[in-house]
Amino acid sequence: MQVAENVTSLPLARPQTEQFRLAALQRYQLTDSSSATDPDLDFLTALAAQLCGMPLACLALVEGERVWFKAVHGVPTQALARDDSYCALAVLDGGITEFSDVLLDYRTAGMPWTLDAPRVRHYCAAPLCSPDGYPIGTLAVLSEQPGQLSEAQRATLQQLARQVMAVLDRNAVQATLASVLHERELLATTDDLTGLHNRRSLRQKLKFEVARARRFRSPLSALMLELDPAATLRAERGHAVLEQVLASVGQLLRDNVRVIDVPSRYSETLFCIMLPNTPLDGAHILAHNLRQKIAAQVHALAGSSLPVTASVGIGALDFMAVSEGEALLQQAETSLAQARRLGGDSVAYCAALPDSSAVHG
Repeated sequence: MQVAENVTSLPLARPQTEQFRLAALQRYQLTDSSSATDPDLDFLTALAAQLCGMPLACLALVEGERVWFKAVHGVPTQALARDDSYCALAVLDGGITEFSDVLLDYRTAGMPWTLDAPRVRHYCAAPLCSPDGYPIGTLAVLSEQPGQLSEAQRATLQQLARQVMAVLDRNAVQATLASVLHERELLATTDDLTGLHNRRSLRQKLKFEVARARRFRSPLSALMLELDPAATLRAERGHAVLEQVLASVGQLLRDNVRVIDVPSRYSETLFCIMLPNTPLDGAHILAHNLRQKIAAQVHALAGSSLPVTASVGIGALDFMAVSEGEALLQQAETSLAQARRLGGDSVAYCAALPDSSAVHG
């Protein structure tokens, strides 16, 4: 043992196809998060130890400069530097890699798991090969005693490694499918230009929020917001400039609402923000805050700054005259029209009672 402790580890070789091997590993979108365990991989790793008659096992993935463990049985879970791991040697070829006694090989005699816990002596690994043939890691069994696997055990280890890859392939397909479905959902519910909810998404969420407000008698408000010079801006500066301004305002809205709020692009130049659990006075505060921030926003165009202001209309459920989602939006639009009549850069609220024309700036 004293001889082994004096051995200096040397940098290990890299496969000639290393860049392709790393690309294959990246395609699986694996992470080393401790919470991202997979019971199937845990089972196969423990089964490898049992069937090979070894007390320890690990499922290791070999990155550019480190090795980390997707599943372990009786060994530490901490990642290792690549040059400090037996698995870095096991990805150099496509077959079984076995060290009957790691102390007898200069490449492994000074490695951390040789000198310290779990004090490995016997190591055997089968490569985890991607469908295009690149080894992305290993399924390995280990022991504190020197030894050698039988041919049957080695064949079993290889078969289990193929089962591990079947699980990884399945997980990768499921992750890709989930990503595609999420992207499709975003396309169906998100406005491309501003990144806000689109009108369809707003109306779907509005139904839910109205139902919840009724059930719990909680407040629900909505803001309708439109840029004051929208028509003039398009006529004088062109559609591209208008889109640039709308995108900037959309970003401002995203940055200044709560997580539970639903900012949306309601029409080409009209925005709507649904405000769950927000009473009328809270909607007034946000409306004035947004109006001021939009007026202060700088739009740099061709070396000059373009001033932009907005008018904001407020709607609020009262569970009497305004008790439906459509009535809430209609009230906010009516209030917006009043804000425009006030000259723009204004906030207005029109009570929705039959004979009421009360307006509050």
